[in-house]
Amino acid sequence: MRQFKEVLRFELAGFMKNRGFVGVTVLLVAVLALTMFFPRFTAALESDETAERPLMLVEGAEADVFAAAFPDYRVEAAEKVQEKVASGEAACAFRIEGPTAYTYYVLNRSMYDVNTTVAEEVLRSSYRLSAMVAGGMSPDTAAGILSAPVEGRTECLGQDQGQNFFYTYVMIFALYIVIAVYGQLIATRVAAEKSSRAMELLITSATPNAMMFGKVIAACVAGLVQMVAVFGAALLFYHLNADFWGGNEIMQAIFDMPVELFGFMLLFFVLGFFFYAFLYGAIGSTVSRMEDISPASMPVTLLFVISFFVVMFSMLSGSVDTVLMKICSYVPFTAPMAIFARLAMSQVASWEVLVSVGVQLLSILGSGVLSAKIYRTGVLRYGNAPKLPALFRTLRKA
Repeated sequence: MRQFKEVLRFELAGFMKNRGFVGVTVLLVAVLALTMFFPRFTAALESDETAERPLMLVEGAEADVFAAAFPDYRVEAAEKVQEKVASGEAACAFRIEGPTAYTYYVLNRSMYDVNTTVAEEVLRSSYRLSAMVAGGMSPDTAAGILSAPVEGRTECLGQDQGQNFFYTYVMIFALYIVIAVYGQLIATRVAAEKSSRAMELLITSATPNAMMFGKVIAACVAGLVQMVAVFGAALLFYHLNADFWGGNEIMQAIFDMPVELFGFMLLFFVLGFFFYAFLYGAIGSTVSRMEDISPASMPVTLLFVISFFVVMFSMLSGSVDTVLMKICSYVPFTAPMAIFARLAMSQVASWEVLVSVGVQLLSILGSGVLSAKIYRTGVLRYGNAPKLPALFRTLRKA
């Protein structure tokens, strides 16, 4: 235990003193600060919102009808609207050619331009109102019928996928990035120690189990510290500027994560990190050169990438309870992401969660013991990376 604590303290201090680690963390916090404070900055720079609204021209109809439907524009009645839009005098214009016919003029149409959809609804309502009045109905009665409010409420008895999608996506993507970065970092640190021949001294000072578990747990703690710093800063900056985001549904969905789901997120993050970190640590101990890490770790990386895309495609399809996802919930390579996605976007029985957690714990224990054995046999092996048959023979002897 004393050796483990020494290794853990040494490795953790190495992460915290690493300029790259500190620099990336500070950079991410700074980027999040700029992002979260951006609406506040833009609100401070806007001095006269009304004067800055773009001009919309209407020909052949009352401008007041369109003004109510387009509050973001200054709507005015005019003639020869096509020429004025072409000259840049107006942002856009409508020429009304009949009760249900129009021509929309715009110089450069944005891909988010929905003005025609709004205009069609305006003309449709106006046409229906005129038809009802022509049929003998009073204008007030007709307007009341057309504007009758519809009251409805939704009771979600399970999970609201639309609301939970965004923070589920953030968690899965964060898990993917952290495992990919720290997994390679663990392999690189082991290979660097081995290439400097420092391993010959280290391996005589501590047991392989203490070395491997100390390195992996230190990397996990460093990853958690970085995630807490980044996501904690994002949460703080968002709440400081929540009023300026204007009730943005995406931002609310991301930052309004239920406490129980946040707990599951941390649980499956730790489980997934440990499993992959042990595998990457074992890979780092089998190579002697830094350039051999990527080829050696390619099988694990491919399995990890495939797992990520399987879960993401299931989320995007809106169906996370497929047979494939249920199987992935009990496969160590995919379980951390798959079971969390199902918990956040569907209904999962308690026994399924317990079985998945049990499988992952056993997988971590097995991969940890196996990685320690590979570490013990691989750190003193130099030259080309051993082939799988030779590695298995060495493990059998160990």
